[in-house]
Amino acid sequence: MIEILRDDIADDAVMNLLSEHLADMYSHSPPQSVHALDIEKLKLPSVTFWVARECGTVLGCVALKELDPIHGEMKSMRTAATSRNRGVGSRLLEHVIQQAGSRGYTRISLETGSMDFFEPARRLYGKYGFEYCGPFADYELDANSVFMTRLI
Repeated sequence: MIEILRDDIADDAVMNLLSEHLADMYSHSPPQSVHALDIEKLKLPSVTFWVARECGTVLGCVALKELDPIHGEMKSMRTAATSRNRGVGSRLLEHVIQQAGSRGYTRISLETGSMDFFEPARRLYGKYGFEYCGPFADYELDANSVFMTRLI
């Protein structure tokens, strides 16, 4: 059974997953267009971080950053390579949408890459009602970034 629980990012397996995530972001995007949060920024009070596990094995992660009292940003969504095509990404996405709603957010937004590597993620977000939008929060228009948002 897959459990999604809040995490303090102290486990080596979680840190390795986040390191893989950052490495992929930097290998597929120019450095100025990488907006993934490092471990220290994921531990800020404005960010809540969750990990999906099954029998103790880390399957994936997702974070929710509060932009203001009614708007959250999804960050660091990642499924472990060994757990892909099992619905982990969908479960994480459903969880973060539910959490955003329970906080009273009326909108959740995200930034992802515009390159082919990010196409599966964009399809998944679209399946869950995210629509393309312009830059939000402190983002600026960037040909390497795609912005999406969803009303809750």
